[in-house]
Amino acid sequence: MAKLSSINKNNKRIKLSNQYYKKRKQLKDIVMNKKLSFEERFKAQQKLSKLPRNSSKIRVMNRCQITGRPHGVYRKLKISRIALRQLGLQGKIPGLVKSSW
Repeated sequence: MAKLSSINKNNKRIKLSNQYYKKRKQLKDIVMNKKLSFEERFKAQQKLSKLPRNSSKIRVMNRCQITGRPHGVYRKLKISRIALRQLGLQGKIPGLVKSSW
């Protein structure tokens, strides 16, 4: 089980990234638009840099929804490989059979 503080920190980052998504998208579009003047793009870049760092989607970590484990997480299922194996052994995931040879 991961530290509770790490899980809470990541949840805070997810919340902030969702909150600032539209504003960041608009500012990034202005910055990347080469047709606008340099001054407009520079002002948009300054506004973008004043937003909280944790509002960036890049800073969000993929973590297991069950254990909070940061590594070995399947994106589609949002659970780690270890949690997936445990659920499979318990028979809680339909169609999943542990192979043995």
